[in-house]
Amino acid sequence: MGDDRTAADAVPEVITAPSGNEDPKPAEAASALGSTEKPANGQVADSDLVRLEPTMNLFNGVTIICGIIIGSGIFISPTIVLNLTGSVGLSLVIWSACGVFSMIGALCYGELGTMITMSGGDYAYILKAFGGLPAFLLLWVTLLIIRPTAQAVVALTFGNYILQPFFEDCDVPKNAPILLAAVCITILTFVNCWNVRWATKVQDVFTAAKIIALIIIIIAGLVQLFMGGAKNFENSFEGSTTDPGEIALALYAGLFAYGGWNYLNFVTEELKNPYKNLPRAIVISVPLVTVIYVLANVAYFTAMTVEELSVSKAVAVTFGQKLLGPMAWIMPVSVALSTFGGVNGLLLTGSRIYFVGAREGHLPEAIAMISVNRRTPVPSLIFTCFLSLLYLFSSNIGKLINYFSFVTWLATGAAIAGLLVLRIREPERHRPVKVNIALPIIFVIAMYSWSSWAP
Repeated sequence: MGDDRTAADAVPEVITAPSGNEDPKPAEAASALGSTEKPANGQVADSDLVRLEPTMNLFNGVTIICGIIIGSGIFISPTIVLNLTGSVGLSLVIWSACGVFSMIGALCYGELGTMITMSGGDYAYILKAFGGLPAFLLLWVTLLIIRPTAQAVVALTFGNYILQPFFEDCDVPKNAPILLAAVCITILTFVNCWNVRWATKVQDVFTAAKIIALIIIIIAGLVQLFMGGAKNFENSFEGSTTDPGEIALALYAGLFAYGGWNYLNFVTEELKNPYKNLPRAIVISVPLVTVIYVLANVAYFTAMTVEELSVSKAVAVTFGQKLLGPMAWIMPVSVALSTFGGVNGLLLTGSRIYFVGAREGHLPEAIAMISVNRRTPVPSLIFTCFLSLLYLFSSNIGKLINYFSFVTWLATGAAIAGLLVLRIREPERHRPVKVNIALPIIFVIAMYSWSSWAP
């Protein structure tokens, strides 16, 4: 009977994605379509190229931003910020300032993301503004340290908190969180490889769960406030630090909790109508998270004394023990849900950096391949998963994260400085969103001023 395969059966599993700057080789693209016949002009029609499909709507964009921002930070950073600022009042000012600062940065990224619609976020913008070498350096720092360590730390936080209700009277076994973290990363990698819509559904569900958990904290705190829990707010600025270094470190701790407002820009090519949905998602998400964060901190101060909060290793758990009684188990489970969604968001967005970097020739070409059947960057996701699993066994992840969070913010500042460079170099370039020039200037000056203050 001969070979009964159809052209569709002959399609290879993955092919190399076309670069954002040039078309793929005609033979490669045609082969991916099960045919080697070239069009009359010798080029493959743009509609025939295999690309990442735009499947994310505005709601998905909002849940990606909120889901990544609301991770473990809001349950860890309040203690750090309070200890560095020295007072309730100044700590709340820091939380509000970090929200405003994040909003300024997010608006600048709204202009960058609608002007440069390729995925990749910081990498893509630094590439366009400053050229290949700075983008190449950023890519490899992100590849080897920043992303895999961040995913490993968040996954380990998931493992620790999901086990906590089962080990109330003793320590959690040493290797148990590592195993759960590995399972978390592996399952979510499979979900992201199989279907982008599955990944966004996971993000939607877990973002809703973590916001509900924070709303429970806020409501319980407000009830406590109206029942006379306002003692901590009397003379609230007493004891405030005046040391610029400590204020800078407090800002970095707060900004750690707000980290992720720029991550939708890493998947711009997969966002439907990015010219409208990207800025809308930013304007909805960042103010929403700012309000939730400030009110959550107010709630913490209604339930705990300054001394109790300053020594708490898990603020949400201590809060639950103080106010929720037999329902206190809700808090560690909520933190676990929050971090699970955070890992998913990091995988979803982080793999696109490597995909775009490989497409531009800064990483091996194999990482730039896309599954023809699934339309997902499978090699990039598997590579990200592998590095994250390796870092689960490191004993110095926390130190690496603290050190490279500084580098991350410098990269963000460099990307927004790139916005200023492009305004000067390409003033006539089409900009669907154009922010006031004062915003990127304020962001860059503030970012590098805080960097110089920090000890």
